[in-house]
Amino acid sequence: MKRLRTLLAGMCAAALLGCVHGDQATSAIGNFPDPFVLPDGGGYYAYATNGDGINVPVLHSTDLHAWRKLPDAMPTLARWVRPHEPHVWAPEVIKLGERYVLYYTAHDQASDRQCVGAAVGSSPAGPFVDGASRPLVCQVALGGTIDASPFMDGGRLYLYFKSDGNCCQMPTHIFVQELRPDGLAVIGQPTRLLTNGRSWEGKVIEAPTMVLRDGRYTLFYSANDFGDGSYAVGHASCAGPLGPCQPVGDTPFLKSSKESLLYGPGHQAVFRVGGQDYIAYHAWELTPAGKRGERRFLYLDKLDWVDGKPVARGPTLIR
Repeated sequence: MKRLRTLLAGMCAAALLGCVHGDQATSAIGNFPDPFVLPDGGGYYAYATNGDGINVPVLHSTDLHAWRKLPDAMPTLARWVRPHEPHVWAPEVIKLGERYVLYYTAHDQASDRQCVGAAVGSSPAGPFVDGASRPLVCQVALGGTIDASPFMDGGRLYLYFKSDGNCCQMPTHIFVQELRPDGLAVIGQPTRLLTNGRSWEGKVIEAPTMVLRDGRYTLFYSANDFGDGSYAVGHASCAGPLGPCQPVGDTPFLKSSKESLLYGPGHQAVFRVGGQDYIAYHAWELTPAGKRGERRFLYLDKLDWVDGKPVARGPTLIR
């Protein structure tokens, strides 16, 4: 799980929401941070950051409402991953031909940084196997690399990722780099698309998601401190898959809300079902005492476009 500021666990969510009391919404799925949803075979597979001894938690649904847990999607780690506290984060999956490729973040033993790997499976449920001896992308000089997200456009495959500079008192950047058609090697050099700097972003931008709709390229991203209510989702308009990109507006479009008891929403993923876009993200559990809990719950909202800008129709907690 991403680095947790434990002192926040006991603090009241009043900082952004105000104290709330009474019964709070909960989810039978439990902790499911950094979600990604893949429609496949008439069903849906949801993946999350590691937890409860599972490297890649995965759920399956036939209707986006009822979900059942499946076995660990990547039970065996690559040789380059630190075996103790591997920190397997933010998995995303794409189907390439008859195979599925899972991109994930884990702790690289050689560099002592979080880096990005790629694992292959014959099913969206796994098991996925990474046979590489080193990470796919690891920007050691920039603090490491996390939050890889694949995107196919015009028959060419791209990978978006974040340099993990906030680990080491450096700026954070979102990059894109072309991938080999099999998805297992990068081509050329990465292109920097965004750097944190707007007031709402704080010291961190991360979790890139590129979407092409009606000829427009939109790069979604999350920003600020994932551990509190400042975490939120913004977007940038891009000229193409390789940019350039320009953030839209001075505020996020998905953020904490006192009225809906939504606290720290972020690490989004966008997918499409029958012409309708959906946005998956997590938000923090709130306790009956109005404090931030220890779990991040899965939300799935319809995502509409108004004058070319995204609008999340929620919050829709998966119970």
